[in-house]
Amino acid sequence: MAENEQMIRAGVVVITGAGSGLGRALAINLADRGLKVVGFGRNKSSLEETATLTDKGYFYPMVVDVADSSAVDTAFVAIEKAHGTVTLLINNAAIHPRLDFLDETPESFQQTMSVNLCGVVACTHAALKSMQQTGLGRIVNVASFADIAPAPASSAYSVSKGAARILTKALVADLADRFPDIVITDWLPGMLATGMGVPDGLDPTISAKWGAALALWHDPSLNGTTFEQNYELLPPRSLKRRVKDLMLLRKLPVARKIIV
Repeated sequence: MAENEQMIRAGVVVITGAGSGLGRALAINLADRGLKVVGFGRNKSSLEETATLTDKGYFYPMVVDVADSSAVDTAFVAIEKAHGTVTLLINNAAIHPRLDFLDETPESFQQTMSVNLCGVVACTHAALKSMQQTGLGRIVNVASFADIAPAPASSAYSVSKGAARILTKALVADLADRFPDIVITDWLPGMLATGMGVPDGLDPTISAKWGAALALWHDPSLNGTTFEQNYELLPPRSLKRRVKDLMLLRKLPVARKIIV
């Protein structure tokens, strides 16, 4: 990302799951850049702790359960009334119960889907109500490789995160031609040292630097792309396509890097 790339510089940022881990780190990073950040979470004290770690006046905690679509709609209406138009949404909130499928119930499986998939749907739908009025917006969905290589005791998490990645593609299919400046991207932050991650994982403050920079990077060519940590993941190309490109001396695609 070059210094002259178009950037999101105004409007309101909404980050879900801002009470801890990666969501907290993203909120701190973006608030410290002088952006007005509204953080969603289910735990009021955790959100208030995030607020104490940011510059005063840039982070606004809101107790919102993203699985409750009516609560999400109400929150976005309140945000627009109090703070202005939402220009950036980071769908970060997720749960990972770590249950063997035989220990799951249909209800517990649905609860994970309600947060990890339906929460993304609810927040994205509400944010787009603002964004489509101006035609400008940025949405980053925090993704995972869990759908490609599911770990044991992760059926609900893997299915929900995989479905959310399909949602990104579906949103681009519906919106990209009409709203090219509403840019939607998947981002895989890597294995983090958080409650949902692993003890020897990456410090979320490091990952948040990449995520925040990607979220502010407003380029229509990023629509539908996927980044892992700080590099773009290029779509797979068949052997036939690669040979054809070489024969025709076509310039091969180069993965972009997030510069922080």
